[in-house]
Amino acid sequence: MAGMPSGRVHNLINIAAYSVLAAGVLYATRTNLLVVTQVQTLNFTLGFMAGTFLLSPDLDLSEGRVDSKRHWGLLGFLWVPYGMIFSHRGLSHTWILGPLTRIAYLAVVTALIVGLLRTFAPDVQLPRIPHPISVKFLLPLILGYYLSQWLHLIADGVRPDHGVRRTSKKVRDFARARR
Repeated sequence: MAGMPSGRVHNLINIAAYSVLAAGVLYATRTNLLVVTQVQTLNFTLGFMAGTFLLSPDLDLSEGRVDSKRHWGLLGFLWVPYGMIFSHRGLSHTWILGPLTRIAYLAVVTALIVGLLRTFAPDVQLPRIPHPISVKFLLPLILGYYLSQWLHLIADGVRPDHGVRRTSKKVRDFARARR
């Protein structure tokens, strides 16, 4: 599509949307319409900001200059393979699976780094993830992350059925070719 927003415009859209949402939630909590804890607020904010600045759908372009890759600093090179694996505006730009591809990729990279550290530097103390992680803790992180992703996709003009439509078209084309 012509006229896609730049990374900076995507960030501004997300910050503006976050500001409006935060004001609404603040009003709703002050008038006792809603109960939100400080931890839930923090986790939503962390998920939203990570999705906006570090895990943008445009990491599928990370072979080039992408804001999200630059925000990783020296570790930005870790996202180059992601950009080679996923074509721009393909699976990485779907509403449900797209955000999961970035989380899964990050999990694989983290597991590789942890494995290397345990093998070659076994004395290094690695942070531990507390068990169990409650839904009340995790849900705001996920909601914040997904909302940031969806705002990006809306700004790109990607409809929620984007991946479904592409897959359906491929299946129809395949079926026609087999006739």
